[in-house]
Parts: sequence; structure tokens; C-alpha cells
Amino acid sequence: MKEFYANLYSSEGPSPKQARVKGHLVKIDADSLNTFLETLVVLKEGETLPTYFRYCRLPTDYREIEAALCIPGRGFILNAEGHPGRILRKDLTTLAQVWSVPSYSNLAPTSHTSDLTVDRARLIFGLVSRMDMNIGALISGQMTSIAQSNSSRLGFPALITALC
Repeated sequence: MKEFYANLYSSEGPSPKQARVKGHLVKIDADSLNTFLETLVVLKEGETLPTYFRYCRLPTDYREIEAALCIPGRGFILNAEGHPGRILRKDLTTLAQVWSVPSYSNLAPTSHTSDLTVDRARLIFGLVSRMDMNIGALISGQMTSIAQSNSSRLGFPALITALC
């Protein structure tokens, strides 16, 4: 794991989408991950991005997310600036709680699982709403983010081991 992330890191520009581990080339670009995971990327005719990635480019509709993920009467807790900041896990519907669990380790690793940030709430909303996603691109982006961060967390251990 350490060798993978150390070799994936690049101090110049964006991280590469491959790393050498014990002499073997491990590719983590979206297409390679989708092939390995046997996930299809579904695009509607004339579209270049799956539904979820188009959704992420739009302004966040916090009420829509609250309606889909939260128990009625519950929702985002405002941050110091008065903007929606997080949703407490106890305020989620059962379906949203169920979908949040695999997101913590399999899609966007985190050790903080007591509440949802806005970004994670958008991801869970996409899952609950059954939006088409490019899972390979999502995981590749997360791996790149981990490699570029100053933290000691190493996400996707089982996937990296299987890829190696």
C-alpha cells in the first residue's frame, strides 16, 4: 500500500494514473478500474458524462438532498457562515444509512462516519437516486486525492492488493 501511494504521488502537476509496485505497473485510470471491476459506464445518447457527474456540476439543491436522505423535519446543520455543512447520521433515512456504509470504504474512504459532509451527501443522493456513475473515475479521483494529501490514510487496501 505504501509503495503504491508513494509511487502514485507526483510533486509536479496532477498525479499519474499508474504506479510501479514491485516492478509491476498498476493502472488506476477510470477505464482500467472499470474493466477490472467489471462496471459499465452508461451514457445517454449525445451525453459525454454519466448522470452523476453532470449532477455534480450543477449548483447543490440542499432541499432536494434533504428530502431524499433525511427523516422528515431533519436536514443539514448550518456551519459558522450559515451555509449547510453536514447531516448527522442519526437524521438519515434507513436507505441513506445503508448506502452510506459502502461509501465510507469502497467509494470515498473516510474514518469520520458520524455525519455526512455536503460532498458525501451528494454522493449518497446519487446512489439513492440510482444515478448512473463512472465508478472507475470516482475511485481513481479518490486515489489521486489520497496520494496528493499530507495525511497518513491509505484507502482502498483490498482493491490495491487485488490490482497488484
